[in-house]
Amino acid sequence: MEVKMRITNSQVLTLLLLVGISSASAQVPSHTTDYVPQAFSATARFQAAGRPVVRVNGAVLTDRDLLREMLTIFPYARVHNGFPKAMEAEIRDGAMKMMIFEELVYQEAKRRNLTVPPADLARAQAEFRKQFHSPQEYQQFLQGEFQDSPMLLQAKMERSLLIDKLLKQEVTDKAAVSVAEAKAYFDQHPERFNQPESFAFQSISFLPPPNANSDQLQEARKRAGQALRQAQATKSYEEFGLLAEKISEDDFRVMMGDHPPADRSKLPPPVVKALLGMQPGQLSGIIEFDANAFTILRLKEHLPGGMQKFETIQDELRRQLTKQKTQELRFALDTRLSKTAKIVKS
Repeated sequence: MEVKMRITNSQVLTLLLLVGISSASAQVPSHTTDYVPQAFSATARFQAAGRPVVRVNGAVLTDRDLLREMLTIFPYARVHNGFPKAMEAEIRDGAMKMMIFEELVYQEAKRRNLTVPPADLARAQAEFRKQFHSPQEYQQFLQGEFQDSPMLLQAKMERSLLIDKLLKQEVTDKAAVSVAEAKAYFDQHPERFNQPESFAFQSISFLPPPNANSDQLQEARKRAGQALRQAQATKSYEEFGLLAEKISEDDFRVMMGDHPPADRSKLPPPVVKALLGMQPGQLSGIIEFDANAFTILRLKEHLPGGMQKFETIQDELRRQLTKQKTQELRFALDTRLSKTAKIVKS
């Protein structure tokens, strides 16, 4: 298991997000907040019509269900009014798998005669109602999505709670990792905790087309210069990130320009030189590298190399080990439930 996230591609600013999509789609989410106003309004904006897309042991799941799962995997679609074309097929595939898995889990919960205590359902309903700004907004939602039927909404929420209940029994409770287990893992794998010198940062980049001519390069430099003036006016991670989402041309723009810690040896020399001269929160100037890419960086953290101490990383290590164990248990459950299931895609 890799417990440290590293960027291993020297073309760090053009790394695709597909790995992130794969890991996100493998998570076991909580389902009690699936039916939120933003998700349902998004189905209208993205024009999901309720068309059947798959049948799981006879249960029909629609393109609206699929869209909600896609937005769970890639919530930035709400900001950008759509999914990136290069990533949409991967997102859709991950959403389809998750949607089928959830339906199988629900059917298994029903087979086991699991129930939701009335108090838990009432509490979930009360929390859900709090998300609406007014009774009128709630009624509009109910009418648009559930034919003005509180009972249909209640059934959906009960379904979500049953999914959570079975996943807690079969995945969450079994995935817990104790301090002693984490320490044993740490002692058995010392090579994995010898951290290289690394940098965590945000970026705003402008990428001329391949074999760009002089006019195209000049235009990219001009945009970078304008962006630098805007970036210098930002005062925080959030402000820089929002600017990156708006104007950056690299793939990290959909994550507020945020890069996970990157091994110094894997970064282009001009980037390393700039980062070494910065303090956390500071901006670089315009950095030109990698076939005329123009980049502005904001340093988050400079991490020195060396052997990590268990006391320092035990909480994060437990989270990582729990995440891995969760994924393994989820995969095993999915495999077991799918073995005898009849799944027909439309």
